[in-house]
Amino acid sequence: MTSTHRTTPGARAWIEALASDFVELAGYAAWPAGYAGPLDWPGYAEQLERASERSGQTESVVCGQATVGGVPAVLIAFDFRFLGGSVGQQTGERIERAFSVARRARQPVVSLIATGGSRMQEGMRSLRQLTRLARECQLTRAAGVPHVAVLGNPTTGGLWAALGAGADVVLALADAEVGFAGRRVRSPADVDHPAFTSEDHWASGQVDQVVTESELPSVLSRWLDLLRPADQHALPEPADVPRALGRTELPPDGWTAVRWARDPDRPRAPAYLDDYFQTRVALSGDRVGGVDPGMWCGIGRRDGRAIAYAAQTGTANTPAGFRTAARLIQLADRFTLPVLTLVDTPGADNSGAAERAGLGPALAELFGAVAGARVPITTLVIGEGGSGGALALAHPDRTWITPDGYFSVIAPEASAAILKRGPDQVAATADQLRLRPQDLVELGVVRGISRG
Repeated sequence: MTSTHRTTPGARAWIEALASDFVELAGYAAWPAGYAGPLDWPGYAEQLERASERSGQTESVVCGQATVGGVPAVLIAFDFRFLGGSVGQQTGERIERAFSVARRARQPVVSLIATGGSRMQEGMRSLRQLTRLARECQLTRAAGVPHVAVLGNPTTGGLWAALGAGADVVLALADAEVGFAGRRVRSPADVDHPAFTSEDHWASGQVDQVVTESELPSVLSRWLDLLRPADQHALPEPADVPRALGRTELPPDGWTAVRWARDPDRPRAPAYLDDYFQTRVALSGDRVGGVDPGMWCGIGRRDGRAIAYAAQTGTANTPAGFRTAARLIQLADRFTLPVLTLVDTPGADNSGAAERAGLGPALAELFGAVAGARVPITTLVIGEGGSGGALALAHPDRTWITPDGYFSVIAPEASAAILKRGPDQVAATADQLRLRPQDLVELGVVRGISRG
């Protein structure tokens, strides 16, 4: 992997391309003349002077307040021309102050990152800035103030881990070099490994979106608009129940309900999301190396309100899918957003690979996220509701179902197998399970049936 994408522009150019009315935070201490750093590093003073002349900046970051797409925000912009965007003690002080200003003003933080990592000339004083910045990310998250990171080219070293990966939403420029290990410290065999690209980080669930420079202004504006900090003490009204898009009649028996839910022509989650939201953006991945294309998560706008969503698309979900849904619900809880979940799965992936990937803990995480959420969750079963893989995404008190959906302790075929019944008993078993929409209403499992 040799990136063909040019190095991210200087901090001021980056800010001008994305924001208006930028006002830099003032009052920073200047480097004293001839400053050689905490290690008294030979030549460091001259390096700082040359870096300042090259970049026009006094440090590797520029921090200030601006307007991005109509949303007031605090910007932290790295300048790679200043010693490779490396982080020293003064860099950490500037970033810490920016986060503090964002929390007081309740304005989202946008980190525009282009860095090679820690500054060697400041040794452990530099490295310790990582824990300093990680603390700021956590304090800001606890305050319910969003943090969106944009990974430029390159984003390597500890800053990827402490600042970039610590954001609520991670965007990356196309073809950017991203990784904990920079090019000069990788093994020769891995210098050009594709794992160190923004695209590979998206494919492995570590980045939410990969965008071009021309796409970034509109994408970033949409995210900030949807993540405007809300009053943490005032819970939102629940998301309204989506209208049914498929059949309107109710199934006459259990096996018919199952067949209707498995109909390949039945409307699926993408159709429901398109019908429900005027606009939406997607979160991708579980942040620990996994992506499940059968679990769609993100935030959309409906009738002026931002609503988070997690939607199953009819496949057997993997641990990565359940972890991504849990991440989405936890994010919505922090930012006081109502949640919509769409249930449609035959059940959790029951393969050996899924078991080794932590299926049980992933389901536990999602069950816990739903059970512990302060914000209201609205659930609609739009197809198959198979066992725990479906139940994990369903709110216990606010679940509805469409006429062409079913909800069951397990699929009728598996239930018959557990009961040592033959294939000829599957349909009868479906009836006994009372899995039809009208049965579920009578049993008190769902609150009602959504109509078109």
